[in-house]
Amino acid sequence: MSELLDLARALLERATGAEEMEVFLARGVENEVRAYQGEVEDLSSSSSAEIGIRILVDGPQGARVGTAYAGSLDEGAVAEALANARDNARFATEDEFVAFARPDGVAAVAMDLVDPGVAATSMDEKVAMAIELERLVRGGDPRIRQVKGADYSDYLSEAAIVTTTGIAAGLERSGAYVSVEAIASAGDEDQTGWGLSVGRAPGELSLESAAADAIRRATRMLGAVKPPSAKGVAVFDPRTAATLWSIMGSALSGDAVVRGRSFFAGRLTETVASELVTLIDDPTDPRHFAASPFDAEGLASRRNELITRGRLDRFVYDTVSARRAGTASTGNAVRGGVSGSPTAGCRALQLVPGDYDQDEILRHVGQGVFVESITGVHSGVNPISGDFSVGITGLMIRDGVLAEPIREVTIASTLQRMLLDVVYVGRDLEWLPGLAAGQTLAVDGVTLSGS
Repeated sequence: MSELLDLARALLERATGAEEMEVFLARGVENEVRAYQGEVEDLSSSSSAEIGIRILVDGPQGARVGTAYAGSLDEGAVAEALANARDNARFATEDEFVAFARPDGVAAVAMDLVDPGVAATSMDEKVAMAIELERLVRGGDPRIRQVKGADYSDYLSEAAIVTTTGIAAGLERSGAYVSVEAIASAGDEDQTGWGLSVGRAPGELSLESAAADAIRRATRMLGAVKPPSAKGVAVFDPRTAATLWSIMGSALSGDAVVRGRSFFAGRLTETVASELVTLIDDPTDPRHFAASPFDAEGLASRRNELITRGRLDRFVYDTVSARRAGTASTGNAVRGGVSGSPTAGCRALQLVPGDYDQDEILRHVGQGVFVESITGVHSGVNPISGDFSVGITGLMIRDGVLAEPIREVTIASTLQRMLLDVVYVGRDLEWLPGLAAGQTLAVDGVTLSGS
């Protein structure tokens, strides 16, 4: 990491006196294995090294920023990226709120996010894990007709962000996961289910739990029917609940709020959710797979409590959105790699756990629908208006237990109503890849559209 930071700092010396510069360096190694019918169908090992440069120059009506990137750290690529960033800055639109981050006095939390097991595990062992995962699924239930893919993946990555304004931040992280999609059959009917296991290194993965998860999800959907329309309680499993919180997180972005693109706009300090809902964005929690000591501008990560027992307490900001809103960054800059520009976003969401496990929640609910998968999120959910209408597969809940499987179903409500109608929050917190952790969540007042 010190090597990458040193290289980034050296590049800052190329800034002229009339400009500010940000250098974002990233490099990493990724391995992927796919097993099919007991053999390796696909294997890849790739390394990458990238640079992103942003140049800021002042104008009479605000600053202009030019951005450029290159997929190499060779001198020629770096020089070309710097020249392109300067050239792009000449034609950028001036904006009075545009600025680079400056140190704000918040100290970074020390976190060890790299497990040496990723590098220490041989490729032969990684291949064996993918093959064994497929074997476990194929042999786990006679109704499993096919395995679409049994995958092993891992990565080691590092990044450095430095600026002429005094930012100097570095990050190292590792991760590994296995995933598998199973196809169960009964007569002419096929149903799919997928399972996964996630960790910082191969030694943290459980092939058995990933295989059992895929088998259970595929086989229990056999015989799925289209149920009658109804209105009542929807119980979301941890994965689908995590999807919901990711959607909510986009509406808590300070950038969305200041632009009027969030249903939370103008509602700070109001009660927006059930008192069971305390939603936290905490990239300093090393259990979260999105944990990081720094945000995408190099400011120290921090714990931000966004909703406290139903009350909306805070939005998240990067430097620019904070300046637009007349406040300070919350350490929530995000961006899509070295080629992107920062914007405000939640980074590592988690809901404070409740008092019940999933079986207890089902017993308390009594009658309802259990949501196992969601489709149509991008087209059916609007974080500006709050409209929510998605396709689901899952199972009916009858007398407090899971009953017949259902398909070709739509559930609908609004995000505003769903937050207020949370009736149970699970204690079964599950750390997942992506923006949000998940746990079982029960929401009343949801419309089920079937036959």
